[in-house]
Amino acid sequence: MTTPKTFIVDAQTGEEIIRDLNADELAQQAIDAAEQEAKTAAAEKAKTDKEALLAKLGITADEAKLLLS
Repeated sequence: MTTPKTFIVDAQTGEEIIRDLNADELAQQAIDAAEQEAKTAAAEKAKTDKEALLAKLGITADEAKLLLS
């Protein structure tokens, strides 16, 4: 596996730098990926729970929206 890289542009000079991520950046990238994965899983669970509740009640999502409006 190759090391992820970062692309930096100095706005004043226009200098472009491409370099490998350092250890702190790699650690932060792993933390960010884990957080995003957790958010995605939570959103998927909420969607599944909502669909299960609607099925249990025997109504559609559109009917639920009408009830709540």
